[in-house]
Amino acid sequence: MTATIIDGKAFASALCKAVAQSVAEVKASHGFTPGLAVVLVGEDPASQVYVASKGRETIAAGMNSFEHKLPAETSEAELLALVAGLNADEAVDGILVQLPLPKHIDTNRVLAAISPDKDVDGLHVVNAGRLATGQPSLVPCTPWGSMLLLKATLGKMTGLEAVVVGRSNLVGRPLAQLLLAADCTVTIAHSRTRDLASVCRRADILVAAVGRPHMIRGEWVKPGATVIDVGINRIPAPERGEGKTRLVGDVDFAEAKDVAGHITPVPGGVGPMTIASLLANTLTAATRRRGLPEPTDFAEACAELMRAG
Repeated sequence: MTATIIDGKAFASALCKAVAQSVAEVKASHGFTPGLAVVLVGEDPASQVYVASKGRETIAAGMNSFEHKLPAETSEAELLALVAGLNADEAVDGILVQLPLPKHIDTNRVLAAISPDKDVDGLHVVNAGRLATGQPSLVPCTPWGSMLLLKATLGKMTGLEAVVVGRSNLVGRPLAQLLLAADCTVTIAHSRTRDLASVCRRADILVAAVGRPHMIRGEWVKPGATVIDVGINRIPAPERGEGKTRLVGDVDFAEAKDVAGHITPVPGGVGPMTIASLLANTLTAATRRRGLPEPTDFAEACAELMRAG
């Protein structure tokens, strides 16, 4: 058996189109344009690439993009003052502070300063609490994108056993809450779980989010399971030349694809969903702030777009 590859790139493209359609409808019906503000402190090369990509996709979806690029020596007080200004700015519906921040700035303090209703990264403790108690929340983009892929692949997930390997606030914990809300039976595992391989082999849905290249082996996968690989790890690739690297996931793809029923590749799986989910979160935040009906079911809208080609 060879697994069906879950094409995150194609689904992300469909999600961006669905968001753009909803943005156009909001503009026509209610006369406003959703706005996303992204704050970058310092000159981390990877962060610069991410911020530029987010800006392009925001504009392509018909939304306003506000970029704030600050020098690395920016003080914590100055950053907090900028966040306070963005909280008060009616043109801004979503605020994202690009991580990591310079070491002299307290990341938790900055994230806590963002209005929960504009926290499109879903990292504020209020949004975490809303998610955990089943209230409408803004969900971190990577787990929400992963859930969209699962819904598109599996439809209803009631009663399925899900194992999430990884307990971070960014992915593991919120994804476990989303799976619970979808009526799965959920186990959160991690590097200190006893007999981790046996725990993984129980899973109808296996999510790897630990940041260790090829940690999940093919023999850990239940035959026919759906595998979501959130890991993005850069490893040496001497076959490409001296000093070259390549991206791999937390799952040994070559082994797992011969056992799983469905699997996300790295790259091209969960990764492309992150920015698309950010745009969807911004639109959701914009409608909630104004007391308007929330956007349509993005999973179904994307499925229709993909069926239509």
